[in-house]
Amino acid sequence: MRIQVILTGGTIDKLYNPFKGELGFAQTHIPAAFEQGRCGVSLEVQQLFLKDSLEMTEEDRAQILAACQHSPHSQIVITHGTDTMAETARYLIAASPNKTIILTGAMIPLSVNGSDGLFNLGAALMAAQCMPVGVYIAMNGRVFNGAQVTKNRALGVFEALH
Repeated sequence: MRIQVILTGGTIDKLYNPFKGELGFAQTHIPAAFEQGRCGVSLEVQQLFLKDSLEMTEEDRAQILAACQHSPHSQIVITHGTDTMAETARYLIAASPNKTIILTGAMIPLSVNGSDGLFNLGAALMAAQCMPVGVYIAMNGRVFNGAQVTKNRALGVFEALH
């Protein structure tokens, strides 16, 4: 079994630029994170784009959906910005892909000490192997139904909707 990993950007893949004093994108850090975590799962990594999720468009979501539909793999992990992750999850659910799709990201970039990114990537890979067909979000050591989750910006965590 191989897991398809689709990279779309988000804080998890941002890098601090000390000259500009801001976070931005240079290149992905995800393959190095899998290596650092001694990932024992066979992966196929595909970078679609590196974007802040607040800049994501419906065309971008359609591109993510197409990548999922055309993947030969039935387990997929998508790295994504946390601000619109739940929106993308619901977009994918509406298309009813017959695959296990896990969205994940980070509140702190992988390139910064104290990042939650490596932990979330590991959780997403495990969820992709264990969860039934559906769309989920793996964040903060939990796996959420993609249709019933929200980001609590004040606490910096994801929570199930009741």
